[in-house]
Amino acid sequence: MPNWELRNCCNHEQVVFLTTVAVCSVVILALWRTLLLMPFKLVTVFIHEASHAIACKLTCGHVEGIQVHANEGGSTQTRGGLYWFILPAGYLGSSFWGMVFILASTNLLTARIAAGCLAVALLVVLFVAKNWTLRGLCIGFMVFLAVIWVLQETTKIQILRYIILFIGVMNSLFSVYDIYDDLISRRVHSSDAEKFAEVCPCPCNGVGWGVIWGFISFLFLCGAMYLGLVILS
Repeated sequence: MPNWELRNCCNHEQVVFLTTVAVCSVVILALWRTLLLMPFKLVTVFIHEASHAIACKLTCGHVEGIQVHANEGGSTQTRGGLYWFILPAGYLGSSFWGMVFILASTNLLTARIAAGCLAVALLVVLFVAKNWTLRGLCIGFMVFLAVIWVLQETTKIQILRYIILFIGVMNSLFSVYDIYDDLISRRVHSSDAEKFAEVCPCPCNGVGWGVIWGFISFLFLCGAMYLGLVILS
């Protein structure tokens, strides 16, 4: 049986892990509205929309197309599938994949696997992309990952794990922030949570579902931090 108990903290690797997550968080929040983070923010939108698509396929639906826009918006056109399962998959999927990337960054092998899987996902979506922003993002980020991989394998610039960690933290924070921005600080009536409130028989409006999803997203981030420390212990 695996032991999930955190008994020892903090060794050198754990301190580096916590420090790097903290630095990534500060950098992301400080540069949130700058062009420097735009490519990474668009990747998080891509992962959000891809999560809708995955949920659609898992419930036997058909994905007709995915779009990511330069204004950080996106949409996924689906037919069939379980609508109540597809709708929350965007926000919760982003935070789940954020957790996966954070945990993958704790080991070079898993970081390589995560980078490879992200590159394959970008390649697959390239063929169903419905606009040139998403196509450009797919091509550009595949090239970026390839350059990082080459630097990792052929030089002393060992940054692949940190890039994967940054993407993970970005997804975790973006999910929580997006829920707050869409549903709490301002009401976006076309948001996933508002649509979910319309189809769900539960007596809860879009803001209520936003708070619930935001709390779950925050738990994913806390879980990633805890499990990362366990792995490195």
